[in-house]
Amino acid sequence: MDVLFEKQWRRLLESLESRFGGGMDLQDILYLVGVQELGQGFRPFKKQEKMDLMHVAICTLLVPQGFYAFMGRDEEGWPHFEERMPLPELAPTEQDTLIRRALVDYFGDDPAEVIAPQSA
Repeated sequence: MDVLFEKQWRRLLESLESRFGGGMDLQDILYLVGVQELGQGFRPFKKQEKMDLMHVAICTLLVPQGFYAFMGRDEEGWPHFEERMPLPELAPTEQDTLIRRALVDYFGDDPAEVIAPQSA
């Protein structure tokens, strides 16, 4: 077990839960990243858009590892990515760890710096 990573993960969770409410899970955080990366602020999203937001989040998080590359935005402002290398076959716990580590890297030391302020 990587004690430093687990400490960083807990600190990230605590920071996000203090801002957005307790009980956040990995899916909630991915949704949050997707909304942030879309850059249109929070609004009601249709079911397909929510799935697209999760995809945007995963791609964004895996760009630094070289799995995806950002290609640009479409006419509606949605980011698009290209797969650069296939993801390795991972057990569910390994997938979880890969994403959690990418989230820690994405948010860095101060998650408040990454997440845009909520509109009034």
